[in-house]
Amino acid sequence: MARVKIAPSILSADFARLGEQIREAEDAGADWIHVDVMDGHFVPNITIGPLIAEAARRCTELPLDTHLMIEAPERYLEAFVRAGVSLLTVHAEACRHLHRTVQQIRELGARAGVAINPATPVEALGEILPYVDMVLVMSVNPGFGGQSYIPTTTAKVARVRRLLDEGGLSHVELEVDGGIGAENAAEVVRAGATALVAGSAVYNRRATVAENLRALREAVDGMER
Repeated sequence: MARVKIAPSILSADFARLGEQIREAEDAGADWIHVDVMDGHFVPNITIGPLIAEAARRCTELPLDTHLMIEAPERYLEAFVRAGVSLLTVHAEACRHLHRTVQQIRELGARAGVAINPATPVEALGEILPYVDMVLVMSVNPGFGGQSYIPTTTAKVARVRRLLDEGGLSHVELEVDGGIGAENAAEVVRAGATALVAGSAVYNRRATVAENLRALREAVDGMER
């Protein structure tokens, strides 16, 4: 069974020490670094752009798992790939021509992911699944870190897992983002997730990055698919 990937989100990191915080996560066993990009239009917050992604690239050898919560993401795909991101995820709700956008990501040399919001049905993914490398299921409403996990997400993850397995697409990563911590990580993995995004569960004042990542890893030990 493959190791479940843990992707600390730098949205919750201390940006005055961003390079140090990224390296702490890498040293503590993170698999990816998650980069949350928000534009103040698709979601009610503004975060970072390609320049910060490029700075993050200089700090780590880990894949940069970049989540574009922006309108018309096709305008910025090339800039993020030039910045060194490894995987670009766009929202099904934000793309008028989703298949074309996914194709553009792959043509630029990055892996392509598609995300869906909590109220978006799993069925919205049906036609795009054969063309993506990852599906991201939002377990909070996108826009802000530190939100609580929406409990009905677990059943939704299981439905996506069935779609992937029945379609012969078990190689496609299934990532869950929002409210993930040591208390619910195993539940989400049991439902079929192969990658977990964790922001405030990793970067907080309660414990060190290493201690928090260790707790997450222990929570999913034995649950890997």
